Amino acid sequence: MTISGKLKETCFDLFMEQFPLISLEAKKFTRSFLTIEKYDKREFLFKSGEVQKEVGYICQGLLRKFYINEKGDEIITGFSKEKEYATDYPAFLNQRPSKYYIECLEPSIIVKIPYEKLQEAYRKYPDNERYGRLVAESVLTRETNRVESLLFESAEERYLNFLKQNKNIMNRISLTHLASYLGIKRQSLSRIRSNLVKK
Repeated sequence: MTISGKLKETCFDLFMEQFPLISLEAKKFTRSFLTIEKYDKREFLFKSGEVQKEVGYICQGLLRKFYINEKGDEIITGFSKEKEYATDYPAFLNQRPSKYYIECLEPSIIVKIPYEKLQEAYRKYPDNERYGRLVAESVLTRETNRVESLLFESAEERYLNFLKQNKNIMNRISLTHLASYLGIKRQSLSRIRSNLVKK
């Protein structure tokens, strides 16, 4: 699928906005290895068992990350929207097969950063490595927060916190997907929503 030159420039600029303090030389090098790709709804960025060769930065769209448990159920562990990364970051850093699937919930435009070039940028430009750490911290913090919410919060608290933190995607995801992310059944989520309306 073709992407207009103007849209490409917009997406590249959006990605580079994250790195305001790196040198012009480092910016030019980073920009030189970025690619951009358009995905259809329900298309996969990658699937379980594959090695993620590129980390994805979302210019437009919404994606979900999930795994399939021993019962064959899809368990959603996260959603990624505009200006966020779609990745299994630990697997990407170690270039090992991922246990996850990342699927587009909407038509999406993704800026892609190849592993080998990213490592080269880290070696050449220390500032790039610092920003790389910040990206890793952001991705891992988001995933840790989800795990802790499952451990320490009630289903209603998890729903309310998700609502508070993700107002801009609530009308973009299905209740079935949201229930999976919250670790509850669809019926339980409907009950929670109904009870909150009555309060």
